[in-house]
This record gives sequence, C-alpha cells and structure tokens, in this order.
Amino acid sequence: MYCLVDAVAFYASAEKVFDPAIRSKPVVVLTNNDGCICAICPIARRLNIPKFQPYFKVKHLLAKHKVVIRSSNYELYADLSDKMMNVISRFCDTQRVYSIDEAFLQFNGFTPLINDWHQYGQLIRRTVWRETKLPVGVGFGPTPTLAKAANHAAKKLNGFNGVAVIDSEQTRQHILAAMDVADVWGVGKRLAKKLKLLNINSALDLAKQTPQRMKRLFSVVLERTVNELNGSVCLNWDDVRQNKREIFSTRSFGERLTDPVALKTALINHSIIVARKLRQQRSLTKRLLLFVASSPHESHYYKKSLVYELPVSSADSRVFAKAISEIFTQLYQHNVRFYKCGVGALELSSQQFQQPDLFASSQDNIKLMECLDSINKRYGCDTLTLASQQQSQAWHMKRAFLSPQYTTRWQHLPKISCDL
Repeated sequence: MYCLVDAVAFYASAEKVFDPAIRSKPVVVLTNNDGCICAICPIARRLNIPKFQPYFKVKHLLAKHKVVIRSSNYELYADLSDKMMNVISRFCDTQRVYSIDEAFLQFNGFTPLINDWHQYGQLIRRTVWRETKLPVGVGFGPTPTLAKAANHAAKKLNGFNGVAVIDSEQTRQHILAAMDVADVWGVGKRLAKKLKLLNINSALDLAKQTPQRMKRLFSVVLERTVNELNGSVCLNWDDVRQNKREIFSTRSFGERLTDPVALKTALINHSIIVARKLRQQRSLTKRLLLFVASSPHESHYYKKSLVYELPVSSADSRVFAKAISEIFTQLYQHNVRFYKCGVGALELSSQQFQQPDLFASSQDNIKLMECLDSINKRYGCDTLTLASQQQSQAWHMKRAFLSPQYTTRWQHLPKISCDL
C-alpha cells in the first residue's frame, strides 16, 4: 500500500500556524515581488477568489471581503515543511518527499498501529495537526498514482473528511469517475485538452483506455499512468537523485533598477546561489551564463546575455563573484530600467572526476567554501557572505506583506505578555 500526505493550501496554512488571530479569516499568499496569488486557504476559496491572478487585478475584491494578504515567507515555509516531514516519517518504513508540502509513504515491512487504513489516516492527520498545526489530506492506494488520486478525493471530493482509501474496485471507480482527467498525476492541462478531444474527460475514462494505444498516441509515461490507474505499479523510485545538468538563479526586481552597483550586486548574489548549489551536488562548471533585461513593456526594451568561460572548472563563490566584476561592463547600459537578471551554470561536470590543467591552476579554496557552507547551514542562510554581496539592498525582492520568520530569526520569536 502507498500513501500520499499533502498539506492543505500549505503556504496559506503556514501563515496561520503562529498567528491564531487569522485562523478563522480568509488568507491568500502572493508570489515573488507580490505579483500574483499563489495560495488560497479554504475559507478564501469559498469566496471565489481566483488563483494565479495578478494581485493588482483582484486588490479591490480582496479588500471587499477583508482577506488577509501575505507575501511569500520561504524561510518559514521551509522550516515548517521539515517539521511536517519529520512527523510523517514516523508512520511508515519508507518516505519519499515529493515537494515542500507532499510526501509519499510506502508500507513494505511496516505494521501500522491501526489495522483500518481510514483510522490510520485520521491518526496521521491528528498527529500532524497537534505537532505542527498544519491541516493535511491523506490518500491510500495500491499504486502511487492511485494514492495521489485518493489524496485528491480526500481534499476535494465530498464525503471523505480528509482521508480516502482506494482498497476496492468500487471505490477506485467511484473516485476516478469524479476526477477530471486534468487532475490525474502527470497529465496536466495541455495533455488534458488533447485527451478531451478523444472524449477522455475523467480519470476513469483514461483508466479504461488501452495502455498500448496511449503509448502510441502520446508517450510511455501516459502508458504507465493508465497501468497505475488500474492497480499495476509502474513507478520506479530513484533512491539516488540525478544531479542537475544546468543550474540557474534568476529573479525579477521589486523595483526597476538603474544603479549599476545595485545591478552588479544582484548578479553576484545570483552567482553565489549557483555556486552553493553546485557544491551541494559536488559539481563544477567552466561556463557561466549571465543575462540582464528590462521589462518588455518598456518603450526601449533591452536584453543582453553573455557566456563567461572560466579558465578552470570551479564552484567557488569568490571565483564567480570575480567573474561578474570582470564582465559586468559588457552587460550594463546607461538609461535602462532593469527588470530582471540571472546567472546560470552550464555543462556541469563532477567534482570527483577532473582532469587538472598543466598551465592553469584552480583558484578554488575547498576548505574555505566548506567552512562558509557549514556556518550558513548552522546559523541561517547569508549569515556569512562576501563583501560584494552587500553593496546594495535596492535589488531585493518586494515583500510588502511579509510575516515574521518565527522559527528562523531570534528577533521574530513570538512574545507572550502576562499581566500580574
């Protein structure tokens, strides 16, 4: 048996954990730079507030219903996610974290505390709520795809009360018949449109298709999905995650930038993020892609990208920052209101298998980078930085509705006042 535990409107629910005053109020969370709505709590959903709409378009609607607005507080969400995953891990022998708010559980040689899967699911929900104050939906099924479908039913379909179990043919058909084909794991909107042209409208319609036909018309992935919807396990979990072949860090600015120091600082910070991710997967790069751009809605649209060739493959933050300084004048242009920039590492290679260059020695200081990473891991991101990272704060992301980082900053710890 497989199980999927998924938090309900995770970002919005996380905002309510340390702020009981808003638990009974509608809450929405905005994307980077407070651009669009990315999370809506169940209370706000009942008000028909649209998801993924630009904030400025629904600003008056939110004010009308007195909706609580929050900027994305990634530090808080990551910490609460770790706590939630640690709680969930106690209920199985194998756990695979699928995303920040989802985890698959597998029961191989594990004997649940309760024989009834419905009761066991409710126990998981109560425990997660008691220890993290996060509401979750729990779905059980004989395959990962059916567990995902059961989780969908637990949260979206009437009569399941947060837990759904697909353990019979009758339950399987009932849940799949009530699911739109676009809600099937791995299908998505584009593929769903093509399937609906073939009169495949529900998950049950897809399950009734011949796997070989779906493979011929679409892909082997959809063939496996059909098999999984019919109870045959086809998904092979990768215990060792494959390293990325390219790593990018990009972001739009909270305000348009014209200051060269601010733009250069932003590029250096992106390069530091890329270098850190390279070290995490023990990779190196010899090619850095850098780009800057104004908004396409500006009267004078400007975009430029350059590839910087490093003499020796590297993952050292200092080497990357120096590269930015050397190439920056070729990217910057006066009188341009910059909207976005980014840095990417191309053609990655393993740190373990490197052919040294006889005429160019590596400038990487591995011990220094290990020390930098260990300090930042223990005391928080950017506790220790390069001086060039802090030249300007003007490029930082706009988060006008940011809540306190209750669990990662001492100054944001909740305070309780007691009158004697």
